Amino acid sequence: QVHLVEFEGGLAQAGGSLRVSCVASGRTFSNYAMAWFRQAPGKEREFVASIIWRGSLTSYADSVKGRFTISRDNAKNTVYLQMNSLIPEDTAVYYCAAGDSYANRRVTEYTYWGQGTQVTVSS
Repeated sequence: QVHLVEFEGGLAQAGGSLRVSCVASGRTFSNYAMAWFRQAPGKEREFVASIIWRGSLTSYADSVKGRFTISRDNAKNTVYLQMNSLIPEDTAVYYCAAGDSYANRRVTEYTYWGQGTQVTVSS
């Protein structure tokens, strides 16, 4: 079992930056690929970014590529999502997830989930 808790997020103006963090506990964090998903009101949960279990291979949704950066610190059991050049369409609840492969982009392909943290971008 892996327990995930998201931190930070909050409110930003369009063009600004925010960072969300996710701390893991339980089974060995470094064994899992980690990902961020988001869900806006009335919409399905969608893939944002993922990172391989060890190393620097990453994957991004086209909508955030070049603006968001995912990273992880296995010594701290933490994965980060740095969000720059925010736009109102980035407003959503952001979830971190743990799974077997960073190449996976489907909700059903990730086993463990955090409770989510709200990110709101004002225009």
